[in-house]
Amino acid sequence: MSGGEALRRLAGAQKSAKGVSLYSRFVNRPAGRVLAAGSYVVGLTPNQVTLVSALFGFGGIAVLALAAPSWWAGALVWLALAVGFAFDSADGQLARLRGGGSPAGEWLDHVVDCAKTTALHSAVLVAFYRHPGHFGTGSDVLLLVPLVFLLASIVTFFGGLLTEQLKRKAAPGAAAPAPSTLRAVALLPVDHGVFCLVFLLLGGGPLFLWGYGLLGAAAVLYLPLFLAKWFRELSRPAAHPAGRQPAAR
Repeated sequence: MSGGEALRRLAGAQKSAKGVSLYSRFVNRPAGRVLAAGSYVVGLTPNQVTLVSALFGFGGIAVLALAAPSWWAGALVWLALAVGFAFDSADGQLARLRGGGSPAGEWLDHVVDCAKTTALHSAVLVAFYRHPGHFGTGSDVLLLVPLVFLLASIVTFFGGLLTEQLKRKAAPGAAAPAPSTLRAVALLPVDHGVFCLVFLLLGGGPLFLWGYGLLGAAAVLYLPLFLAKWFRELSRPAAHPAGRQPAAR
């Protein structure tokens, strides 16, 4: 199969855009589609694409933790994280192109995502600790910002993933719900691709601190909204897979 044919097949095998931000819908997924088609042509497996994503992601994280904060370092961090995020979309698309993924592949994808999220905020913490003057404050309170951001990010990641696993799968052939443009815009502050962009401000010191802090505040404010929504969805009788009843509380 040629790259063009792979792209055409992928275009018709996209996941629903419901609950997806504008960045992921119009930037990351299309970029991942191109990378998935190219990966198919060169013979990569979905798991190998996941590892490529990890290579880019952890490469950017290493620069963030080890290099002195500067404009060039921030640009490099953003580029590595953005490319890694695109490959993270590509692995699932490649799996669908090849006829479906495997439980092991899905497990690897989620473990890598969790590790990257944890390491990324930890690297910000290291940067704040090593270069407090660059960010405009020498207060130890600054170190709490990435810790709180990390907590909100991990709980959101785990809560969303667990909700997806526990909800009843849609019936085959069921029409996907129409995506909401308003919701897609509202989700931009908690989209990973938008988060990657803040590292372009790394050389600006206080500018980065404000950008990172505002996105962290958004993650904290959105978290209870997500949790309440997911709990309501799972509380509906139809949300439980056939044959599985919720444990008594």
